[in-house]
Amino acid sequence: MSAKILVIDDEESIRFTFESFLQEEGHTVSTARDYEEALDRIAEGDFDLIFTDIILGGKTGVDILKEVKERNLNCPVVIITGYPSLDTATDAVRLGAFDYLPKPVKQETLLHITRMALQHKALSDEKERYRSNLEAIFRSVKDALITVDRDLSLVEVNEAASKICGLTRPSRGRSLPSLPEECNRSCLSSLEATIRSKQPNEIHRLECQHRQRPLQVVNITTYPLLDHKRVFSGAIMVVRDETRLADLERDMRERQQFFNLIGKSERMQEIYALIEDLADVQTTVLITGESGTGKELVAEALHYRGVRSSKPFVKVNCSALSESLLESELFGHVKGAFTGAVKDKIGRFQRADGGTIFLDEIGDITPRMQLRLLRVLQEMEFERVGDSTPIKVDVRVVAATNRNLREKVKLGEFREDLYYRLKVVEVTLPPLRERREDIPLLIDYFIKKFNNKLNKAITGVSSEVQRILVDHAWSGNVRELEHTLEHACVLCRKDFITVDDLPSDFRDSAGAQQPNDTDSRLDEPRAIVQALEKTAWNKAKAARLLGISRRTIYRKINDYKLVPPE
Repeated sequence: MSAKILVIDDEESIRFTFESFLQEEGHTVSTARDYEEALDRIAEGDFDLIFTDIILGGKTGVDILKEVKERNLNCPVVIITGYPSLDTATDAVRLGAFDYLPKPVKQETLLHITRMALQHKALSDEKERYRSNLEAIFRSVKDALITVDRDLSLVEVNEAASKICGLTRPSRGRSLPSLPEECNRSCLSSLEATIRSKQPNEIHRLECQHRQRPLQVVNITTYPLLDHKRVFSGAIMVVRDETRLADLERDMRERQQFFNLIGKSERMQEIYALIEDLADVQTTVLITGESGTGKELVAEALHYRGVRSSKPFVKVNCSALSESLLESELFGHVKGAFTGAVKDKIGRFQRADGGTIFLDEIGDITPRMQLRLLRVLQEMEFERVGDSTPIKVDVRVVAATNRNLREKVKLGEFREDLYYRLKVVEVTLPPLRERREDIPLLIDYFIKKFNNKLNKAITGVSSEVQRILVDHAWSGNVRELEHTLEHACVLCRKDFITVDDLPSDFRDSAGAQQPNDTDSRLDEPRAIVQALEKTAWNKAKAARLLGISRRTIYRKINDYKLVPPE
């Protein structure tokens, strides 16, 4: 192989001899007569081999050797000496010289040492490239890499180990268990197991309780270190930071149980996103959907997700009160305003000042109450019953209804201006039959809820029960499903719910042909008729079966013009 060689000697004849012999072999040769000239040559070129006389005026070949080492040059140095001895050779090699060459120089000896030195350099260069590649890989890996010997003494760590584990290179050589405790050290058990068994070991989703990163979650994998002869020398531990993934999974679980609004379906995910967008926007929101779909939960989510969460959240069921009582509840009254008004009363709007008022069943209020409510929405001002002093409030209004307000506006039963004032943004909740993929999640949620309530340990439902529940029409929606599962949990005496634990009339209708999901308007009246027929038109029992109120079933019977058979 052709190489660049530097020859340093104060004798011109020696320099000429070396140059002639080496050039005949195809090498490129430079020469220097003294120490200073040699340093200039070394600074100018990258040499593969240096021959230097042991005596260089006031300096020595050992000084050249030291300079090569200080400059971190991978270049073998051969010492030329006129008085070789065992001590001279030993000293030269001990100080880092590749070999020594006695004078007078013989061509065969010179070329032999040259070949050996260049082969050594080639091997050394290859080793350095291999080491550099390993270091680059070691640095680039985002996982923490930690190697230990048989005694758990730290051999090497990469940069990621500092961030993830708090281990740095200055700690090399120290026993890993003796280092300052930065975490709960649960990873040591994996390393110890690998060193004992000489087999890989894994720990998944370990909460390492690191001082600097207390919520850190990692995966641990340990491997034995074996050379090409399968000789065991220690172990390497790979620590992968899974904190972000664990956070994302936790967020997804929370997203599937968003303020107790359970669902992973696309419709529910869209509603979650809409709630987040509306939480801090102080506008009126109208929540629509069938009975039992979770309208109140949406209202709670809008309040507790937003900036008003620390202020009052006040609920009013507008359909449960007569006009006069509703007016007093909403706006309050003064003493003597009407018979029975024995003292002043603060209304719900005033109690909700700074927070949110939730007006449920808003579609059932009278025209007079519609007018009063319109003024409050426009001016955020009202008077108590029996008083003419206006009261200013800062209240966010969230309303809900299972009625078709647009149709009521067309029929003249609901003020159009109030409708549009309420419907600044509308959140429409889908019926359960339109998001059946959420039913298994809801089943798990309610079983856990009733396990806590009833002190049971039910693990789930049978496959047949799950099929029945998923295929059911659910006219009462989530509320009906909740009541059905509560009934089943009360009766269940096994680890899981079977068909025998379901309500009897529910079992009777479970195998019946379900209405077409695409025609939800026909689905509800048919389900109501089925419930009424099962209960011999006992409206209270049918309402309980459907998971709706008696008032609601009376209204639906009237809306759908349902009549009992003669």
